[in-house]
Amino acid sequence: MTPRATYRLQFTPDFGFDAAADLAPYLAKLGVSHLYASPYFKARPGSTHGYDITDHNVFNPELGGAQAFARMSAALKKAGLKQIVDFVPNHMGVGGADNPFWLDVLEWGRDSAYAGWFDIDWDSEQSYLQDKLLVPILGGQYGVELADGKLALKFDAKTGSFAVWAYDTHMLPVCPVHYGQILGDDDETLDRIGDGFSGLPNWRPQVLRRAEGLKAELVELVRERPEIAEAIGAAVARMNGTPGEPKSWARLDRLIAKQSWRAAQFRTAADDINYRRFFNINDLAGLRMELPAVFDTTHRLVATMLRDGTIDGLRIDHIDGLLDPEGYLKRLRARAPDRQGQAPYLVVEKILGPGEPLRPGWPVDGTTGYEVTNQLLELMVDPANEASFSRIYADFAGEAEVFAKTLRASKKLIMDNEMSSELNSLAREITRIARHNPKTSDFTRNIIRRALREVVANFPVYRTYLDFDGRPTEADRQSLDTAVSAARRSLGAVDGSVFTFLYDLLTGDLVAGPKSGLSRNAVLHAAMRFQQYTGPVTAKGLEDTAFYRFNRFIALNEVGGHPSTFGRPLQAFHDANAERAEHWPHAMLTTSTHDTKRGEDTRARLAALSEFPDAWAEAATAWGKLLSPAPADADPDRQPDRNDEYALLQLVVGTCPVELLDGERDPEAVKAFADRIKAAMTKSMREAKVHSTWSDPNEAYEGATLAFVDRMLTGERSEAFWSASLPFIRHVAKLGAQNSVVQTVLKLTIPGMPDIYQGCELWDFSMVDPDNRRPVDFAARAAALDAAEADMARGRAEALASYAETWRDGRLKLALTTALLELRRDHAALFADGSYEAVAATGPGADAVCAFRRQAGADEAVVAVARFPGRREASGFDGATALPLPAGRWTDALTGRSFEGGSVGAGKLFAAIPAAVLIREG
Repeated sequence: MTPRATYRLQFTPDFGFDAAADLAPYLAKLGVSHLYASPYFKARPGSTHGYDITDHNVFNPELGGAQAFARMSAALKKAGLKQIVDFVPNHMGVGGADNPFWLDVLEWGRDSAYAGWFDIDWDSEQSYLQDKLLVPILGGQYGVELADGKLALKFDAKTGSFAVWAYDTHMLPVCPVHYGQILGDDDETLDRIGDGFSGLPNWRPQVLRRAEGLKAELVELVRERPEIAEAIGAAVARMNGTPGEPKSWARLDRLIAKQSWRAAQFRTAADDINYRRFFNINDLAGLRMELPAVFDTTHRLVATMLRDGTIDGLRIDHIDGLLDPEGYLKRLRARAPDRQGQAPYLVVEKILGPGEPLRPGWPVDGTTGYEVTNQLLELMVDPANEASFSRIYADFAGEAEVFAKTLRASKKLIMDNEMSSELNSLAREITRIARHNPKTSDFTRNIIRRALREVVANFPVYRTYLDFDGRPTEADRQSLDTAVSAARRSLGAVDGSVFTFLYDLLTGDLVAGPKSGLSRNAVLHAAMRFQQYTGPVTAKGLEDTAFYRFNRFIALNEVGGHPSTFGRPLQAFHDANAERAEHWPHAMLTTSTHDTKRGEDTRARLAALSEFPDAWAEAATAWGKLLSPAPADADPDRQPDRNDEYALLQLVVGTCPVELLDGERDPEAVKAFADRIKAAMTKSMREAKVHSTWSDPNEAYEGATLAFVDRMLTGERSEAFWSASLPFIRHVAKLGAQNSVVQTVLKLTIPGMPDIYQGCELWDFSMVDPDNRRPVDFAARAAALDAAEADMARGRAEALASYAETWRDGRLKLALTTALLELRRDHAALFADGSYEAVAATGPGADAVCAFRRQAGADEAVVAVARFPGRREASGFDGATALPLPAGRWTDALTGRSFEGGSVGAGKLFAAIPAAVLIREG
């Protein structure tokens, strides 16, 4: 079941199952074994990503539905391909009118059969939310939107149901118990049915069944008697008021007040949300996947697909969002038994902190590979120039803070604003526990909240994994000790015993022995809720705030990355690979995903920039002066601040399309590039939350920054900028292409299972999403693959040498990709399960050579790449720099050249391209 290699496709309403079916022959020819699909179960209409799922057991009709899925599966099978799918257990899409489970909860409140599916606090400390679910969907204040007619009652004649609709988009069902208030007593028949609805509480425990019967009767009446339909229309009209006349909406307001939901402005979610969300996204509600009924229902279809061989495995989205990740994974393994002696392939989207290993007890094949993305990047970044880049950043942007401080401040900003309500709720729950013990009963909620906030701000990883067994691992204790100790130091004025209490609670030590006087379930539940909170705060504070504030070297600001780590020693790369080979040999290897902040070749190009601190400092300073307004117009509100400008300059260098590197530039191509840059910068400004935010966009500042981009790329300073910048960008781009070769070859040969993100077999100079989800020109790729296959058949060495010279068209990357995928097919055991051993080069340039040996029985390979292309360009490899090859004869799978065992000069080894994959002959 373990894939040899996967190809990730992003399904959208414009790219559905039939489009994927058409790609099957191309993917097979490229050399992957599996299609790796984005979520394709029913989602909110118009979803461009599929993570806002509304039904786990229905194929998304916007992608073609079940019949189109069957056609895709048949096409894949015909091409010899299989598939794995991205599965979303943590949350569902809510809002709109599409999730039947959520709508049932809105209609019936606590009495809904699905009320327990979602993490809802029905006992909110806010009196106006007692037994109510906050629905923060309104753009303005509730009363204002009501008076403006943005909320209106409607009757559905097909279902016999009433609902309040917000903006004609969001359905808010009215509880049938209150239908009598709508129907009134003017019509005898409606009065009778209305009385039946009002008497529903007398039908417990058959209330829902009785309600459906009454609704069905209403449907029949409307269909058979036009006067009933007219009477209902008049009743609805009486409930709805006249826009602009606030008092006319009093009836509807009174009806709404009785419901189990409370419609509110979206901003109220930050303080009063009473359901768990995915991060801070109001229309993604967290599921209680720890409940067997929820698990069984949501996994019914996918379990069937695993058992019958329709799919070979799953990528589990956002594993850290679950209350009990390990318990979930064990249940999943039990529901998807081995088939033909092989277990389904299973990887988890898990972002590891610095030095954090994947949990050894998890029954998975590994992570989805964010750590590998960054290990490859760190290998290419020159660590010798860290101090220089720190100085350049401080001089240009005036930013001298260390990243750790930026991160702490960003996490606190999230807790104080977007996720304040969750912190309040957690503090309230822990305060209740504290008051059950005389030794801690004086801790106020305010003190506990302050202490919790500081602990979370200093948390070194995304989360810990205490479960209901109450036995934390040593790693969990270490993380908690680090965070609590740092929090204790930061809040020296706070009674230190509160931190002792929190540590004991969060480790489960508080109830470790008998007669603690506390509820074991209450303590462990609070600790596990804390774990569900630290992950989203870290993700929002790190990935979606700090990464946009700390712009020293933006290539390092990547999901799963650590911006404070400016390159790493070669041995660290080898150690990580050896660790993976031993413990997670089939973990996914990725260099681009739908979530990466920058495309893989953007990062590779910026890594080349790391070799030129002096030239970069000179260029950035010169470009900044060139683009600054005239002194008379030097209004700070008319230009971005220096930190945003510094990020922008790096972004332009890293993403400049190859077709713009020459003197002749197509104006339309330049404009398209400028538009993409402006979209990325808009997101950057709002995520940074310094000058603008998503909820309160600062139009003046954003406009000034976007005008700066225009001035730079298409406006009055553009010709001067292009003339000044192109020689530098062109040089960095050429060296970056060599880094891309290194990155591609390593991803396809190190321990693990490689994934190719859609379109990335050619150059990928994308920016943050949604830029990295743009449509892919597969026809161009198929044509390029046909040409490359023919060229390689005539002579690999000549073809690759030619492609290296004409690197801009991306054929070099494509040829390497398909050649190495073919190699993985022919030497399956070697690359799937082969051992890993570092091979040290010798000589003065040894640090620029990364090499390793892989072996499975008699099958053996030595892979070598040359990093730091700037150094090689300046001085080449010294004749004494060499790679020691084991005895025997070796053939380079890339160029076809042969080498004898012994010392092979690096200059000879990398004569054509900066990589060699040597296979032992015989």
